[in-house]
Amino acid sequence: MTRRAQGALAAFLVAALVVAGVVSAFASDAPDGLTAVSQDKGFASLEEESAAGGSPFAGYETRGVEDKGLSPALAGVVGVGVTFLLGGGLFLLVRGRSHPHASAGGDVDDRADRPADGAARDGG
Repeated sequence: MTRRAQGALAAFLVAALVVAGVVSAFASDAPDGLTAVSQDKGFASLEEESAAGGSPFAGYETRGVEDKGLSPALAGVVGVGVTFLLGGGLFLLVRGRSHPHASAGGDVDDRADRPADGAARDGG
């Protein structure tokens, strides 16, 4: 991965963490769209608890954290971290299998893609 790509990835990760950790603390307590529509149309009573309803981060809150600002912020940060790790791991797994020059460790040997004189250099 080039330095430019690493920088972009780091910037997106920081932005996601800021939104999850800071902005989510100011989220409205009003019902989300689907919940509001189900209440307006009269079928909210048919709602069933999610299979993940007992998880530590169910309902955009962190179980055991009573602070109404910290609880969703912590849940958001953990969610971003888990998503980043799972997505990054899946990316590395798929990339490692599909790249013709990938080694067992996932590093890419791109010497075959460069001219013999070494004139082509990575722009990043």
